[in-house]
Parts: sequence; C-alpha cells; structure tokens
Amino acid sequence: MSALSLVWLIAGLALLFAGAESLVRGASRLALGLGISPLVVGLTVVAFGTSTPELAVSVRAALDGASGADLAVGNVVGSNTANVLLILGLSAVIAPLAISSQLVRLDVPIMVGCSLLLLGLAADGAVGRTEGALLLAAIVAYTGFAIVQSRREAAGSGAAPGGPRGGRWLLAQAGLVLAGLVGLMVGARWLVGGATALAQALGVGELVIGLTVVAVGTSLPELATSALAAWRGERDIAVGNVVGSNIFNILCVLGTSALVAPGALAVSDQARTFDLPVMLAAAALCAPIFFTGSRMSRLEGAAFLAFYGLYLAFLALYARGEPAIAMLRAVTLWGVAPITIVVLGVASLRQWRRDRRGPAPGGGADRPSSRGR
Repeated sequence: MSALSLVWLIAGLALLFAGAESLVRGASRLALGLGISPLVVGLTVVAFGTSTPELAVSVRAALDGASGADLAVGNVVGSNTANVLLILGLSAVIAPLAISSQLVRLDVPIMVGCSLLLLGLAADGAVGRTEGALLLAAIVAYTGFAIVQSRREAAGSGAAPGGPRGGRWLLAQAGLVLAGLVGLMVGARWLVGGATALAQALGVGELVIGLTVVAVGTSLPELATSALAAWRGERDIAVGNVVGSNIFNILCVLGTSALVAPGALAVSDQARTFDLPVMLAAAALCAPIFFTGSRMSRLEGAAFLAFYGLYLAFLALYARGEPAIAMLRAVTLWGVAPITIVVLGVASLRQWRRDRRGPAPGGGADRPSSRGR
C-alpha cells in the first residue's frame, strides 16, 4: 500500500507542475491577446481556477451541516494563510517579485478589507445565508470591475485587443488554460490522496494529517502556479494568483458555503480568536512589504516562510495540548511581532524618504528584471 501511495504522490506532483506550466503559458498569452493585463488574468481566471479545490471541499463540508462547518471555514482560513505566507513567500525566494501599483492601491486593500469583513461577519459565531449572498454579490462586482478597468487601461494605452493571431489562436490558449486547470485539480487530488495514505501507513494521526496535508493540499494549485510563474518571469500572474485567490476564497467559496448550508455556517471560538486574526495579519502584512519599493525580496519571502512554519508549530502544539504553546505564544507576541513591526516600519520610512527625494540621476526604478519575458 505504501509503494502504491508513493506512486500516486509522485504522479500527482508531476501532473501538478505540468498543469501549472500549461496554465501559466496559456493565461499569459491569453491576456496579451484579449488586451487584458497579466495581473488581472492572475487575479481572476488563474486565481479562481486554482481555488476550485477550496470551493469543492468547503461546499461539500457545508452541506453536511454543523458537523462540516469547521472544515468549511477552516479550509478557507487555512488556505488564505498558506497562500500569503507559504506560496507568496516561496515565490519571492525563487525570484524577487515586482509588485504592480494596482495591487498596492487597490487589490491588496480589497484583500485586507475582505478579511476584516469576514472577521466582522463571524463575530456572532456564524455566517448566515443573507451574508453568504452578500459575499457572492461582492465577488461578481469585483470581477466585473477588474476586467472593465483593465480593458479601459489597455484602450487608453493604445493596446489593441484580439492579439496578432486571431480567434483560433486565442481558442488554443484558452484550451491550454482549461487543460492546465484540469491537470492541477487531478494532480492535487492524487498528491493529497497519496500523501494521506502514506501518513496513515507511517502512523501519523488524523488531526496532524488534517492540519498539514489537507490544509496545504487544497492550496497546491496556487503553490504550483505561483512558483512556476515566478520562475518563468510572469511575476504579475504569481502575485495576482495569491491575492485573487484570497479574495475569491472569502467572497465566493465561503459565500457559497454559507448559502448552501442547511443552517447558518457556524464559526468556532478557535477560528474567531486565533485563525481568523492570523489570516487577517498575514493579509495586512502584504501592505507595508509591497509598499517598500514595490517589490518583495528573497529575504522578505524567507521571513514569510518562517512565519508559516511558526504558525504550523503553533497549530501542532495546540492540537496536542502541549504546555510549550504558552511559551511559543509569548515568543511570537513579545518577540517576533515587535521585531517584524520595527523592521517593516524602518523599511517603509526609508522608502518614503526615497520617494520624497525622487529617483537618483540616471538611476531608474529599482525593480527586478523579469526573467523569461
């Protein structure tokens, strides 16, 4: 059984990255052909497509009623935290990420606002059907606004939609996107299934499997897509995928889950007091980092990965009821958090002073080159 599980795991991993390659290649070409920026494609088509596993898992869990509420909510919250700290961090370690000004002024504030909205809606311990319908209406409005705004900007800059190769070429790129999405979905399912079976064969507990394999498993499409996009130099798709996925997860995945649940979608005390604030903090952490030079460096990416490791350690200790959790909480609250705030504050202040002085003579913008373009 372990050997077969290993085969499924390897096959899933191979299919995952083949799907990511197809998706990134097709999406970047499709954006050019339709006169839509790669960032908007990353925020919508790519982000929504790679969030399909979260949608399937949360809706199926919500239909189970009270017994599935924790999984439905936890899947969204855990995936959003992993998207920012794990996926964005890893992408920046692979290649420093140039951050579009649109993300800084519009999409990241929307992501933080959605996180705050969810925290507010969950304050009474549940998300009802009316609130779910409100979230779904918001994702429709956001998607429409993003596409219309992008096409207006393209028209203003003189870019002609339709691309140089006509409708047949565009259809071929759409086929690449669809094939990539299917590959991501099937590959993620094989990989999660193989990893879960291996973990069970090795005697790992169900709770630990849920906190690690299942939580990260639904984010594997985002991980593969953003990491490969960063490696190929498609930085807008890499970052837009993460930000767009987080917006989609809250507005569409959780909104749909609340709408189809037999009753109000319950939100546990742990989710309200720990997991949701961590998700909000991770989203808010993007704002000052993206502001400092409109880029995310490898060092900042490594810091995000370290934060995610700390989050997983906290979850593991919490699940096992270890006394060391109090010490970890104290170290995080009185050590890691203040240091992070000071470092980001100093970096933001330095960037603000540089912006006031203006660019150095003959210098140019300090933005990393886009490899592969």
